[in-house]
Amino acid sequence: MADAPLPILSALQRAQLALDVLVLDGAALGGLWLRARVGPARAAVLGRLAALALPARRIHPSIDDGALFGGTDLAASLSAGAHRKTAGVLDAPSALILTMAERAPAGLAARLALHLDAGTSCLIALDEGAEAEEALAPALAERLALFLDLSDFALDNAEALQSASDLAPARARLTQLRASGLPPQAMAALAGAADSLGIYSLRAPLMAARAALAIAALRGLDAPNDSCLQDAASLVYAQRATLFPDTPAEDAPPPDAPPPPEAPNDLPDDAPSEAPQDLADLPQDMVLEAVRAALPPDVLARLAAGRAARSMKGGAGTGAKIKGNHRGRPLPARAGRMGHGKRIDILATLRTAAPMQRLRGAGLASNAAPTRLAIRPSDLRIKRYQHSSDRVLIFTVDASGSSAFARLAEAKGAVELLLAQSYARRDHVALLAFRGQGCEVVLPPTRSLTATKRRLAGLAGGGGTPLAAGLRMGLDLALQTRARGMTPTLALLTDGRGNIALDGSANRAAAEQDAQRLARVFAATGIPALVIDIATRPQPSLAGLARDMRATYLPLPRADSQRLSQVLQAGMGG
Repeated sequence: MADAPLPILSALQRAQLALDVLVLDGAALGGLWLRARVGPARAAVLGRLAALALPARRIHPSIDDGALFGGTDLAASLSAGAHRKTAGVLDAPSALILTMAERAPAGLAARLALHLDAGTSCLIALDEGAEAEEALAPALAERLALFLDLSDFALDNAEALQSASDLAPARARLTQLRASGLPPQAMAALAGAADSLGIYSLRAPLMAARAALAIAALRGLDAPNDSCLQDAASLVYAQRATLFPDTPAEDAPPPDAPPPPEAPNDLPDDAPSEAPQDLADLPQDMVLEAVRAALPPDVLARLAAGRAARSMKGGAGTGAKIKGNHRGRPLPARAGRMGHGKRIDILATLRTAAPMQRLRGAGLASNAAPTRLAIRPSDLRIKRYQHSSDRVLIFTVDASGSSAFARLAEAKGAVELLLAQSYARRDHVALLAFRGQGCEVVLPPTRSLTATKRRLAGLAGGGGTPLAAGLRMGLDLALQTRARGMTPTLALLTDGRGNIALDGSANRAAAEQDAQRLARVFAATGIPALVIDIATRPQPSLAGLARDMRATYLPLPRADSQRLSQVLQAGMGG
């Protein structure tokens, strides 16, 4: 390998290469996760995808199973007295264009993921999320090799994305490259780079290998070289990376160290001085730099908060999913019986009964159409709906001690920042403060920014640390809000162990036992929680309390309101 590092693709070059690779081998790569709002850049990408060998078919997040897999043709079935099906979107290989992909429910994501595993179709997921937390379902993101974020693309770059090249020679060359495949040392290099980036799915290196073969075919090579591997890694690994280790410097010998002994040379004089360079020598730091260049500007700053969000239970971006028979987003109908306010889905019931009419023979003449329908109780289909409950974030703040004013200022700022963002969501915020001998509800669950500022203005601090009282009050409020159909999340901000027991006595041992008992009770409720240690140094006692609560422990010394707001929003899943 040459001493000079391999060139790293620019944002425009990376986007052009990703589109060429997708058009060349879309089915093998699963497809493209395209994060872009409606505009010239997205229109240019969709125009470029017209060169795909697969026919394009648009789908939307609310598509039902009948449209995906085919269903009963009601009119034809009633006429024939036998089952007649309609064709489904997934019956034939195609390039599926999923609009508003960030809103795709888990059920649709699972069905599309199973279809993509067959390797005959590809998916172009159009992610139009306005916020960073509005993202594609993990089941689909796992199976789409390529990712493009065109949020900041200029108009000139958008026009450049429309340029297309003749891929016929590349398609023929790709067939030959697939037959030979990647050498083992190249696969080892890709797998090692994935491990260094915190990517532990086996799909990622396999997709990077397929992308490397496609890039080699596009560039007219007989085999992928180091540049192909590096560019493939930047296309596939950037959106999957979870950590970026610092590349350790090689240990240099001291200045006065003797030179290393020369290895014996038993080769003939006419032998080449160096072995031919192969793909095993691709440095991982070059791959890391290429992947780092492919990241959006703020993604590295979001990784730390993202780790806390992934470890919290219940942080799904919305409140709890509640199924019912009256309101919400329609779900597929299910078999059931009437009663208790249930409503019949007439069309689904007819579709179920239609194929059986000739068999049942109800009202049928020998050569005439049926005069009435024979519907059995087993044909009944009941309507179902699903809606998301409101979320509430309960701050439980330690307001004791001489440094309480600084902590309360941070909490006040975080609450106001969260409320400013809650108007676009259905989030509520509550604030509890424990100090002295007990805990008080400073702010009940609310979305009113004016009321919040007024109530926070007079909050003071000082005195002992009744941690157990704070836990009990937080647990009571969380259970009350959950009983009202909301989804609570508790955030406990403190810097030390409690020293006031539940009975109000200054007994550190009894206070610790009360806090441990309440933490175990809290864990049994299954309510997600976050213990934020804002002490100067992380406290082992708070880490133990978080384990008893089955909560996430996050040490944040000297955290300001902006960082607290980011972490808490990540912990709530949005």
